[in-house]
This record gives sequence, structure tokens and C-alpha cells, in this order.
Amino acid sequence: MVPYFQFSIREYKLSDQDVVMSLFHDGILEHVYPAFFKAISNPDHVGIALSISMAGYVLGGSSYFQALLFGTLWAGFIYYCCHDIYDSYMMGRLNTDMADIQASYLEIPDNGFWVAEADINGQVKVVGMVAVMGDRSYARMTHVVVAFAWRRRNLGSQLTRKALDFCKDRGFSRFVMALSSPQTSAISMCQKLGFVQTSSYHNTHANPWFSKLARINVIEMENLKYLSASTLPDLKHECFWHLHPRIS
Repeated sequence: MVPYFQFSIREYKLSDQDVVMSLFHDGILEHVYPAFFKAISNPDHVGIALSISMAGYVLGGSSYFQALLFGTLWAGFIYYCCHDIYDSYMMGRLNTDMADIQASYLEIPDNGFWVAEADINGQVKVVGMVAVMGDRSYARMTHVVVAFAWRRRNLGSQLTRKALDFCKDRGFSRFVMALSSPQTSAISMCQKLGFVQTSSYHNTHANPWFSKLARINVIEMENLKYLSASTLPDLKHECFWHLHPRIS
């Protein structure tokens, strides 16, 4: 029997810190495997893997084991590149705005941080979050995470709309965000909510070679309701993505 539950979205409280940190940690690192599988299946990487395996086979004196070893080492290096990109981003956020959510968001009028609660048969549990950082006339949505077990319930869309409503109330003229290219589900959801892609680039604030090998791009998006003829703010020097994949 499916338990009865209801969702509500409220402002972050200090008592939410542990579960929010856990959600953020899991929401970032879960990107590693999708990014890895997307990268390793790229035709260029497949060709390199075959070439390296063949080199191992020849150097090992027709050794299938060494061929497999060389190919595995290449795949392992691609995985390391993907992991380093997401892990370095996560650690950077944990040491900056996420280190003190109260000071970074709630004490600044143009910023906001909310959590989603699920009331399951009388038991309340935090299962999602979203944040907004305002900067003059535009706002950036960041840290949208929905716990894995609570996806496909329209909660990601509700969190995004909460952020949009906040921006309208604060009078921001533009609403922007950034995602990593493996976040296909998040990109699709945002497009349904009126976002359009405005640019794409490789700068992930990690080793540039890692970004190229991992085939990860940063996708900048803006909500059509806030789109204007003015030039987009340069987000290449901001945190490289702020929305997490597979939310709905």
C-alpha cells in the first residue's frame, strides 16, 4: 500500500542543516555515473579505448589480460575526471555559501533558501530544497535537489516555481540558472517551465583538460518570462552549475 503524503515548501531553518547537507552531497555526486557513461560512450573515447587496449595487447606479447588492463585504466581515468569535476564543485560550495546558509541566504533580502517537506502519515521529512541568489536586476536559481525516492512527483517543478514567485515579488527583471550538460532531465523540466538555453561553455572551474575529457559543458539558461534584449550577465565566473539532474 502506497503511504499517504503531502508536500509543503517552507523557508530553511537551522535545524534542517544536517539533512540539507546530506541532500546536497548526494545530489551532486549522483551526477558522476551519468556523466561517466555519457563520456565513455563518446565515439572518440571508444576509439581511444580500443587503441589503448590494442597497444596493451601488443606490448604484453599478445596478452588479453594486458589489453583489458590498459582499457580499464583509460576508463578509470575518464571516471576520475568526471568525479573530480563534481567533487570539486561540491567542496567549493560546502566551503562557501553552504557553510552558513543563514548568513548566505536568509540574512540577505534578495537571497532565499527553501526546503520541501513530505508529511508521510504524520511523519515530516525534508525531501528537497532550492535557493536563489539575487544580484542587482537579475537572480540565479541554485541548489535545486529532490531526494531520489521523491522524484517523479512534480516536486522539482514546484520548487522552481517557488523560486520564480520569490523573484517576481522582489522585482527582479531576469531569472537565470546554469546546469551541466549530463543533466538532461533537469534541462527538459526547465524548458517546460519556460527556460531557454542562452550559451554553453567548458569552464567548470576544474582542470580544463578534465572538462574536455569528461565532455561536460555548462549550459546557461534563462526564463523566457524574464528574457530581455539586454546582454546576459557573465556567469562564467560564477559557480558553474546550480541545478541537479533527474528532478521533476
